Amino acid sequence: MSDGRAQFRDAALPVAARVEDLLGRMTLEEKVDQLHQCGIGDANPNNLAERPDEFRPTYGSFILNGVQADLATRNALQRMCVERSRLGIPAIFGCDVIHGYRAITPIPLAQACTWDPELVRRACAATAAMAHAQGVDWTFAPMVDHCTDPRWGRVAETFGESPFAASRFAEASVRGYQEAPIPIAACLKHYVGYGASEGGRDYSATEIPPQALWERHLPPFEAGVRAGARAVMSAFNDLNGVPTSGNRQTLTEILRERWQFDGLVVSDWNAVLQLLHQGHTATEAEATARAITAGVDLNMADGLYRRHLARLVRAGTVPLAVVDEAVRRVLRVKFELGLFERPFVEPSALTGAAPDAGQLALCEEVAVRSLVLLKNDAGTLPLPAAAKRLALLGPLALDAGALLGSWAQQGRGEETPTIAAELQARLPAGSELVVAAGCAIEGGGREGFAAALAAARKADFVVLCLGEQWSMSGENASRSSIRLPGWQEQLALEVAALGKPVALVLVTGRPVELHRIEPHVGAILAAWQPGSRAAAAIARVLLGAANPSGRLAVTWPRTTGQIPLYHNMRPRARRDPEGFIRTCRPRRTTPSATA
Repeated sequence: MSDGRAQFRDAALPVAARVEDLLGRMTLEEKVDQLHQCGIGDANPNNLAERPDEFRPTYGSFILNGVQADLATRNALQRMCVERSRLGIPAIFGCDVIHGYRAITPIPLAQACTWDPELVRRACAATAAMAHAQGVDWTFAPMVDHCTDPRWGRVAETFGESPFAASRFAEASVRGYQEAPIPIAACLKHYVGYGASEGGRDYSATEIPPQALWERHLPPFEAGVRAGARAVMSAFNDLNGVPTSGNRQTLTEILRERWQFDGLVVSDWNAVLQLLHQGHTATEAEATARAITAGVDLNMADGLYRRHLARLVRAGTVPLAVVDEAVRRVLRVKFELGLFERPFVEPSALTGAAPDAGQLALCEEVAVRSLVLLKNDAGTLPLPAAAKRLALLGPLALDAGALLGSWAQQGRGEETPTIAAELQARLPAGSELVVAAGCAIEGGGREGFAAALAAARKADFVVLCLGEQWSMSGENASRSSIRLPGWQEQLALEVAALGKPVALVLVTGRPVELHRIEPHVGAILAAWQPGSRAAAAIARVLLGAANPSGRLAVTWPRTTGQIPLYHNMRPRARRDPEGFIRTCRPRRTTPSATA
């Protein structure tokens, strides 16, 4: 590496001057490489382990998801970038750090139920420290999509259905990540309209009228931009006929020109390639040109910029000025993060370590504050002191992994206590706890019903732990129905029929149908997917040691057929359409005997 007396190395100069000096030294190929983001784990066509010939030390960014996401790998890649490239430009390392890293906080939908942006800011700051210790410079969070359809799996990642509340949580998250003692860059996603997927089916097209777009979908993004987010991720979806990763109106006219956003825009995974699948372009080269001229700076994973962009510039199809502006944005973020001065992350006490007591205490605080008591008839909860024999039933009673949620990153089930373990440890002396799953979360049959019902018959009080597996929410995890999966509903009904006091604990990534179960249980606690200290939070609430102060951030439909259902729906034309129809419909008369 030789760059003479490069001004861009001088940390005393303004960032803008350093960017211009470095940009002026770069070849077209080096510029294009800075606009490529390469994954280093999992089944990725650009996986370094599988195709090392595809790696160039001039790549702009790497994704640290998957089994190879460790500090040693990160620093080794960074060393290649700064020592084996002509200009020594460091890479920026991104990761899906959504709600915790090794210590896992509740899913964002649960965080929104705290209605406490400051608490969420603290959680994001703690997460930033954990992630940075593993080499993460940039998180692909917060997700601020607006969604009113709980069938969509990614509703779990939203901050609920209120654009105002989501805007406040967007601000808090950005500040938590970026203003932490050890900051990482935040990325607002998925811009924009992704949460309005038709039928709740992931990756589907969205049709959003302009007023709804401006009132519901854009405000959280604008709030995050005003809070200083360094990055925005373009979405997968087709928005009103134009895919969002090729949409100049949203990416340039609104984001850049109206809001004056000067950070970088990264495409979602393979989103530029998917312009072909959406029928928006006919070739990879055309998709490349469409995306970068619309305003996508950094191309995630599919490699289209790397394969086609230099040729498109030389052919005059894409102006060099467009490429230069995209490179400026990527370099600006790197300079602002101090990567040129500190390209490597030194191991610390947090590197590779199990969560410490402080991290877990914060996870537990957020979890307790996020629990929502949906029902509590006749003081069913907390558990009465007179109840000495307790039955803890349901497949979620012994499943630690399901408590962590779909974006648990480096969270580990073996480090997460089960609800059964925490409740047993906290019960007063002389209490007896019998645990039985009864059935699987999904699939299986009634094989476990007999043991569960036998335990319930002998118990003074029954706690049912039902819900979803972690994989049933998150990306590409939409459901056609929000009923509890498998045999769980039937288990609940048969247990309730025994006449014992029953409290239902729900571990889910979305609201679920309860209209068949709700009349038969005394209490319902929505626990969501509460993270590393889920079991402790749930046990404390069941025993009355903590108050379930959470309030719903999303409307809870009684049945799937009510969807969409949300708090700020426009008023209907008739307040009682059923009554009106009954009044106006002609009455049927019984024919007389002489007719």
